[in-house]
Amino acid sequence: MTAAAVGAPVERRDGPEKVTGTARYAAEFPLPGRLFARPVPATVARGRVTGVDVSEASGMPGVVCVLTHENAPRLADPGDATLALLQGPGVPHRGWFVALVVADGPEAARAGAAAVRVSYAEEPHDVTLSAAHPAAYVPEEANGGYPAVREHGDPEGAWADAAVRVDAGYRVPPLHNHPMEPHASTAHWDGEHLTVHTSSQGTTVVRALLAGMFGLEEEQVSVVAEYVGGGFGSKGTPRPDVVLAVMAARHTGRPVTVALPRRFLPAAVGHRAPTLHRIRLGADTDGRLASLVHEVTTHTSRVKEFVEQAAVPARVMYAVPHSRTVHRVVPLDVPTPSWMRAPGECPGMYALESAVDELAVELGMDPVELRIRNEPRDEPDTGRPFSSRHLVECLREGARRFGWEGRDPRPRARREGALLIGTGVAAATYPVLVLPSTAAARALPDGSFLVETNATDIGTGARTVLAQIAADALDVPPERVRIRVGSSDLPAASLAGGSSGTASWGWPVHEACSRLAERLTGFPGPVPEQGLVVHADTAGRADAESPYARHAFGAHFAEVAVDTVTGEVRVRRLLGVFAAGRILNARTARSQFVGGMTMGLGMALSEGSTLDAAFGDFTESDLASYHVPVHADVPDIEAHWVEEDDPHLNPLGGKGIGEIGIVGSPAAVGNAVHHATGVRLRELPLTPDRVLAALSASGR
Repeated sequence: MTAAAVGAPVERRDGPEKVTGTARYAAEFPLPGRLFARPVPATVARGRVTGVDVSEASGMPGVVCVLTHENAPRLADPGDATLALLQGPGVPHRGWFVALVVADGPEAARAGAAAVRVSYAEEPHDVTLSAAHPAAYVPEEANGGYPAVREHGDPEGAWADAAVRVDAGYRVPPLHNHPMEPHASTAHWDGEHLTVHTSSQGTTVVRALLAGMFGLEEEQVSVVAEYVGGGFGSKGTPRPDVVLAVMAARHTGRPVTVALPRRFLPAAVGHRAPTLHRIRLGADTDGRLASLVHEVTTHTSRVKEFVEQAAVPARVMYAVPHSRTVHRVVPLDVPTPSWMRAPGECPGMYALESAVDELAVELGMDPVELRIRNEPRDEPDTGRPFSSRHLVECLREGARRFGWEGRDPRPRARREGALLIGTGVAAATYPVLVLPSTAAARALPDGSFLVETNATDIGTGARTVLAQIAADALDVPPERVRIRVGSSDLPAASLAGGSSGTASWGWPVHEACSRLAERLTGFPGPVPEQGLVVHADTAGRADAESPYARHAFGAHFAEVAVDTVTGEVRVRRLLGVFAAGRILNARTARSQFVGGMTMGLGMALSEGSTLDAAFGDFTESDLASYHVPVHADVPDIEAHWVEEDDPHLNPLGGKGIGEIGIVGSPAAVGNAVHHATGVRLRELPLTPDRVLAALSASGR
């Protein structure tokens, strides 16, 4: 027997390629005759194009052509209106692409795009979200197929009768994904076969969409995403860059690369929609919840309905007999929101865990113990038993590691000169998602193995973990296993999203390799030259309805220092403890947890965007104005986990870890700021101007 590979802190296989620059990304394929294209974004917030003057641009050196709604290839209905590009004169929001300049180099394309003159018939616009907006409505569903409204018992009556009550509103601004590699695609037609290199979290979906839009069979399309420089949800579905690249390549007959400038991303590839929360909690004097009401209002575009499912986590977290969770949405003249790391759970848990902290203060109770006191036996919303739930263990282990015991609960109790020091805690949850996928495992004559599945490694270490899974199933060292991922020509697999990747892909990889090992055991003679191959498909099992409520859980602890002179908040320590099933690679898992926690810190302190009411545009559209955390912002960050054996998930017992790290982290920081200052700020981010204003208003 070979030593087990699963669970070991194996180094990432793609590390050398990335640090030496040999990993090739979507815009880095120098095909012969390649052209570059740059979109022209609309400069009005609503209206229609009345004319496009391309004369100056067309005469510029290097410009090959300019596509507009008047001459662009006609496309079949994509089923996603955000991808119906250059098909008509309508402008649903500022930043909508109204032309595409194709040139022999990126500089020429940029210069040509600047020379295109577009005239518009402007219409009145509205980009301002409010809970009382007259256009607000309750949709049939929120994202993920969740019912928009769920109610149990008599939440209003129970809240009115509660001995201790909290009624608070919280605001989370628009947030942007901003992956390190902006969205890019390179398209090349070879006769009637289309090959696309694209920065995507799932190429199987991209292939199906392109085939439909361009009138092809799926076998005529190859979509490759071998290396992807992050996505955080924004690359989970096809985006404008891939459609524009294919369109321009078909029109010109040459390969075309479209690489979106970072400043275009907020309007073109989705964003986390702003959410307005009202939470009411009612409890008895012992801290047992009697009533929970979580109401969320968010915005969507007029192009496509997208409803952030931010009230859903409140249906999972605490034992409460009377509850109501409601989603409302307002259609505005804004870019279409989309997926962003831990959609729903991230903003929803910020509001819920902040409100629970406020309840602990009202009760005079330790916030860790308040959460433990309201621990449910079964999932409150559905009544299903949890497949596993070790939140209490996470809270207690986190408190032990953080040194929570002996904490002075009084606000403003610790001071270091002008600095006020505080600590905070928040819980976290994220659903377990497993999607059908396929894989092939091949034994080769030289004693090595080739495992293929169309997984996408977006920087999480998928290649490495899948090799570990395969090695254990085959009972060979990982060095004998080669992994191929990132191409629609490989066995179909689900996208890298919803923390579902490893659980979804690992299942068929484990199954194919286990079957191959059995076949080799009784195989007479040497492996033939073409090898021996075994396929696996989890359709009908991975997507089967489960009698269990399946979730990951965690607990976050934060220590902050608040400067009373400047208003600056510095996080001194972040600590997270998670219950996420079997940890398949300790090194990559810790990296994912830490990355999520850091992203949550950015959400709490610096990340946020503003829609300018007059111009209908995001005012923070690049990394100079949209501030993400850097190494100096996190002096001390720790991620740990509790051992969890859950047999109700998949053969490997793993839960997703890519998103549980961000959920709860912003609330822990916000709760620590309250503990430090005695002032409760309910709108993110907690920037110095807001902190100073709150301190000044409180007279402290």
